[in-house]
Amino acid sequence: MNNKHIKIAIDILMVIFIGLSFVRWEVSNFAFHAIVGSACALFFVAHVFVHRKWIRAATKSLFAGNLNKSLRGKYAVDMLLLAVWGVCIFTGFVAIAPLFSEVPWAFAWGRLHGVTARIGLALVIVHAIQHIPQIISYFGIKKRAFGVEAGL
Repeated sequence: MNNKHIKIAIDILMVIFIGLSFVRWEVSNFAFHAIVGSACALFFVAHVFVHRKWIRAATKSLFAGNLNKSLRGKYAVDMLLLAVWGVCIFTGFVAIAPLFSEVPWAFAWGRLHGVTARIGLALVIVHAIQHIPQIISYFGIKKRAFGVEAGL
Protein backbone atom coordinates (compact mmCIF):
# COMPACT_ATOMS: atom_id res chain seq x y z
CA MET A 1 0.00 0.00 0.00
CA ASN A 2 1.57 3.29 -1.07
CA ASN A 3 1.29 6.70 0.60
CA LYS A 4 -1.61 7.77 -1.65
CA HIS A 5 -3.63 4.68 -0.67
CA ILE A 6 -2.90 5.28 3.03
CA LYS A 7 -4.12 8.88 2.74
CA ILE A 8 -7.28 7.76 0.95
CA ALA A 9 -7.97 5.04 3.54
CA ILE A 10 -7.47 7.47 6.42
CA ASP A 11 -9.75 10.05 4.78
CA ILE A 12 -12.50 7.52 4.08
CA LEU A 13 -12.35 6.07 7.60
CA MET A 14 -12.30 9.56 9.12
CA VAL A 15 -15.44 10.55 7.17
CA ILE A 16 -17.20 7.30 8.15
CA PHE A 17 -16.40 7.79 11.83
CA ILE A 18 -17.38 11.48 11.74
CA GLY A 19 -20.74 10.42 10.35
CA LEU A 20 -21.15 7.67 12.94
CA SER A 21 -20.26 10.06 15.75
CA PHE A 22 -23.35 12.12 14.91
CA VAL A 23 -25.66 9.19 15.57
CA ARG A 24 -27.90 10.30 18.43
CA TRP A 25 -26.80 8.72 21.66
CA GLU A 26 -28.00 8.51 25.20
CA VAL A 27 -26.13 7.53 28.35
CA SER A 28 -27.27 3.94 27.74
CA ASN A 29 -25.26 3.71 24.51
CA PHE A 30 -22.47 6.06 25.53
CA ALA A 31 -19.88 3.36 24.77
CA PHE A 32 -20.76 3.50 21.06
CA HIS A 33 -20.22 7.27 20.90
CA ALA A 34 -17.03 7.04 22.97
CA ILE A 35 -15.53 4.32 20.76
CA VAL A 36 -16.59 5.98 17.50
CA GLY A 37 -15.45 9.41 18.72
CA SER A 38 -12.09 8.05 19.87
CA ALA A 39 -11.58 6.31 16.52
CA CYS A 40 -12.52 9.53 14.73
CA ALA A 41 -9.98 11.42 16.85
CA LEU A 42 -7.29 8.85 15.99
CA PHE A 43 -8.01 9.15 12.27
CA PHE A 44 -7.99 12.95 12.60
CA VAL A 45 -4.54 12.80 14.22
CA ALA A 46 -3.37 10.37 11.51
CA HIS A 47 -4.71 12.72 8.82
CA VAL A 48 -2.80 15.66 10.28
CA PHE A 49 0.32 13.48 10.61
CA VAL A 50 0.33 12.38 6.95
CA HIS A 51 -0.20 15.99 5.84
CA ARG A 52 2.30 17.52 8.27
CA LYS A 53 4.83 18.41 5.54
CA TRP A 54 2.18 20.35 3.61
CA ILE A 55 1.03 22.10 6.80
CA ARG A 56 4.61 23.08 7.64
CA ALA A 57 5.39 24.25 4.08
CA ALA A 58 2.12 26.19 3.77
CA THR A 59 2.68 27.88 7.14
CA LYS A 60 6.19 28.95 6.11
CA SER A 61 4.88 30.22 2.77
CA LEU A 62 2.05 32.11 4.46
CA PHE A 63 4.42 33.94 6.81
CA ALA A 64 6.81 34.62 3.93
CA GLY A 65 3.92 36.10 1.93
CA ASN A 66 4.27 33.50 -0.83
CA LEU A 67 1.03 31.54 -0.41
CA ASN A 68 -1.29 32.05 -3.38
CA LYS A 69 -4.93 33.06 -2.90
CA SER A 70 -6.35 29.59 -3.57
CA LEU A 71 -4.05 27.94 -1.05
CA ARG A 72 -4.68 30.70 1.52
CA GLY A 73 -8.36 29.74 1.51
CA LYS A 74 -7.58 26.04 1.91
CA TYR A 75 -5.01 26.81 4.60
CA ALA A 76 -7.49 28.99 6.54
CA VAL A 77 -10.12 26.25 6.50
CA ASP A 78 -7.50 23.63 7.46
CA MET A 79 -6.31 25.67 10.45
CA LEU A 80 -9.91 26.31 11.54
CA LEU A 81 -10.53 22.56 11.28
CA LEU A 82 -7.44 21.87 13.36
CA ALA A 83 -8.57 24.30 16.07
CA VAL A 84 -12.25 23.33 16.09
CA TRP A 85 -11.66 19.55 16.06
CA GLY A 86 -8.93 19.97 18.68
CA VAL A 87 -11.42 21.72 20.99
CA CYS A 88 -14.11 19.17 20.12
CA ILE A 89 -11.86 16.21 20.94
CA PHE A 90 -10.63 17.80 24.19
CA THR A 91 -14.12 18.74 25.35
CA GLY A 92 -15.41 15.30 24.40
CA PHE A 93 -13.04 13.69 26.87
CA VAL A 94 -13.67 16.33 29.57
CA ALA A 95 -17.45 15.98 29.15
CA ILE A 96 -17.27 12.36 30.30
CA ALA A 97 -16.98 13.45 33.95
CA PRO A 98 -20.74 13.88 34.62
CA LEU A 99 -21.33 10.26 33.66
CA PHE A 100 -19.21 9.11 36.57
CA SER A 101 -19.79 11.76 39.24
CA GLU A 102 -21.71 14.92 40.08
CA VAL A 103 -19.60 17.58 38.36
CA PRO A 104 -21.86 20.57 37.58
CA TRP A 105 -19.41 22.46 35.34
CA ALA A 106 -18.90 19.46 33.01
CA PHE A 107 -22.29 20.07 31.38
CA ALA A 108 -20.84 23.21 29.77
CA TRP A 109 -17.99 21.16 28.31
CA GLY A 110 -20.55 18.80 26.80
CA ARG A 111 -22.39 21.70 25.19
CA LEU A 112 -19.14 23.12 23.82
CA HIS A 113 -18.33 19.64 22.49
CA GLY A 114 -21.66 19.54 20.64
CA VAL A 115 -21.28 23.03 19.20
CA THR A 116 -17.70 22.48 18.00
CA ALA A 117 -18.70 19.12 16.48
CA ARG A 118 -21.36 20.83 14.37
CA ILE A 119 -19.02 23.66 13.36
CA GLY A 120 -16.38 21.05 12.54
CA LEU A 121 -18.84 19.14 10.36
CA ALA A 122 -19.65 22.33 8.42
CA LEU A 123 -15.94 22.99 7.96
CA VAL A 124 -15.38 19.40 6.78
CA ILE A 125 -18.00 19.98 4.09
CA VAL A 126 -16.25 23.21 3.00
CA HIS A 127 -12.90 21.35 3.10
CA ALA A 128 -14.29 18.55 0.91
CA ILE A 129 -15.69 21.05 -1.60
CA GLN A 130 -12.30 22.79 -1.77
CA HIS A 131 -10.66 19.44 -2.53
CA ILE A 132 -13.07 18.13 -5.18
CA PRO A 133 -10.32 18.00 -7.86
CA GLN A 134 -8.07 15.91 -5.57
CA ILE A 135 -10.95 13.64 -4.54
CA ILE A 136 -11.85 13.05 -8.19
CA SER A 137 -8.21 12.33 -9.05
CA TYR A 138 -8.06 9.70 -6.26
CA PHE A 139 -10.55 7.66 -8.26
CA GLY A 140 -8.69 8.18 -11.54
CA ILE A 141 -11.54 10.13 -13.12
CA LYS A 142 -10.51 12.60 -15.79
CA LYS A 143 -12.13 16.05 -15.94
CA ARG A 144 -13.12 15.34 -19.56
CA ALA A 145 -15.39 12.56 -18.34
CA PHE A 146 -17.59 15.30 -16.90
CA GLY A 147 -17.43 17.39 -20.07
CA VAL A 148 -15.35 19.99 -18.28
CA GLU A 149 -12.19 21.16 -20.00
CA ALA A 150 -10.83 23.54 -17.38
CA GLY A 151 -11.10 23.58 -13.59
CA LEU A 152 -14.02 22.52 -11.48
